[in-house]
Amino acid sequence: MTHHPGLRMNFLRSRSTPISLALQGGGAHGAFTWGVLDALLEDGRLPISAISATSAGAMNAVALAHGLCTGGTDGARESLARFWRAVGNSVSFDGLLVGSAASPGFAPAARMFMHWASLMSPLQLNPLGLNPLRELLTQQIDFERLRQADAIRLFIAATHANSGRLRLFENDELSAEAVLASACLPSLQHAVTIDGQPWWDGGYSANPALFPLVRSGVPDLLIVMLSPLVYAAVPTGADEIRARALEFTFNAAFLREATLLAESCATARSSLWPFGRLERRLLRLRTHLIDAEEALAGLKQESRLIAHLPFLESLRDLGRERAQRWLATAGQQVGQRSSADLARLFAAPGREPRSSASPP
Repeated sequence: MTHHPGLRMNFLRSRSTPISLALQGGGAHGAFTWGVLDALLEDGRLPISAISATSAGAMNAVALAHGLCTGGTDGARESLARFWRAVGNSVSFDGLLVGSAASPGFAPAARMFMHWASLMSPLQLNPLGLNPLRELLTQQIDFERLRQADAIRLFIAATHANSGRLRLFENDELSAEAVLASACLPSLQHAVTIDGQPWWDGGYSANPALFPLVRSGVPDLLIVMLSPLVYAAVPTGADEIRARALEFTFNAAFLREATLLAESCATARSSLWPFGRLERRLLRLRTHLIDAEEALAGLKQESRLIAHLPFLESLRDLGRERAQRWLATAGQQVGQRSSADLARLFAAPGREPRSSASPP
């Protein structure tokens, strides 16, 4: 019997290949990740086995995992849409915004109020600690179901407010409070207390954590980045400098871990005796990246706070488009080789890195 090479290639591409996901935080920009996930789920070739996530990424992670548990792929898409639409309808932005739905900014009066509010602590502005996300999460996410053994593996990052140390909440520890802790901006919200300990946004310590996904044993790791790989220009204005410094603060831990992961992969490949469990997983690891740089490059930093439904839906559409392009190009390498070389992506400019890409 003669086997046609083209038929064999189509068969290989039609098979599903499990992946793990690393989802960054980014406030309202997390709706871009909603679009990416929606396109991946719609495509159906890359079932998701584990997710490491922070802040808005954590919201996406639990919404997706809840939907998979209750309704499979279609349930996950519906769960994500229901969550983000509820977020977009939870606050009225009438009269507060200028610009288009796809590129909004705060009106002068709203910006003045935000400046005034920045001079006060959350305890002064919101003494009761009200957080509309708490009710939204408890209504939409069945955390008890996510704690069961057959649920997708989750690693939700939070930062200990008194030490700066990372904690990863796994399935057996998941709750609405754990997800709120992962997304707790201390300048806007009270620290989230869990078992007597205070927690802040996970972005300070991992945005998101990568090594838990390596240890999960899934060879293909897909990172969904919301922060730019490289900025176009050095900021000069005071507000721009503060925004850039804050961005660096939230990405420092991720950049260090991504660089360490690339170096660890290179070391494992050069070792004469790579027989430990971690070494074997590093040898098998294939890394991939979907970034939002083109889509989000022109947006104001303050747009991360604009959870306005038309804006969220425009970000979703951008995420879907970006993921569909990735699936048609670099996504074809999933299950075969890395499509993103972490060593080169995250190396300091002017330095030639040791390649982290898996061998062909």
